[in-house]
Amino acid sequence: MIELRPFASLGGENHGWLDAKHHFSFAGYHDPARMHWGNLRVWNDDTIAPKTGFPPHPHRDMEIITYVREGAITHQDNLGNKGRTVAGDVQVMSAGTGIRHSEYNLEDETTRIFQIWILPTRAGDQPSWGTKPFPRGERSGSFVTLASGYENDNDALPIRTDARVVGATLKAGETAEYPIGKDRKAYLVPATGAVRIGDVTVNARDGAAISQLETIAITAIEDSEIVLVDAA
Repeated sequence: MIELRPFASLGGENHGWLDAKHHFSFAGYHDPARMHWGNLRVWNDDTIAPKTGFPPHPHRDMEIITYVREGAITHQDNLGNKGRTVAGDVQVMSAGTGIRHSEYNLEDETTRIFQIWILPTRAGDQPSWGTKPFPRGERSGSFVTLASGYENDNDALPIRTDARVVGATLKAGETAEYPIGKDRKAYLVPATGAVRIGDVTVNARDGAAISQLETIAITAIEDSEIVLVDAA
């Protein structure tokens, strides 16, 4: 089953400094049919104006993955962590028992991110944060694991949940496959481009909620950058 969620159908609000679109119910947007997809709870498509951002605020008991599409985001938290994550790279914050952080676009250009929240499999762990480069050229033609709750994904950022976040860049006409299994759920969003899954076309920033498939075959209609969450 593939349920297409066109970008135009997403909830959200333009705050001036922040233009936020929500694939799932979030903040003032509520849709009982879009509360979660397995343990995937949030997928926000945020456009952040230069020299603005999210002031310090708390989180707890959530795995928060930020995929930077354009520009850069600068993180700072009450644990003393500070770092800048640039386009194509990923940061992970495991909120655990509680963390307070800020995220600012300190650049002279607009920053665009996907922020993904996944429910953790356990509570009570200490909070943590990390960032890692994932050069787009190294995921050309196939999926690379960006964040993972599985010990054998040694090159990925760790998350404390039964899930995996993967990415790929495909040239027009290329096909990449991801083995999901019929008991799992996947949510796919092209950051750029357009792809086809079976007879369903998924354009840039559309969402595709996928279930009951052993393997997902994604064919690029045009040059595309894809992010996919493999959820429990």
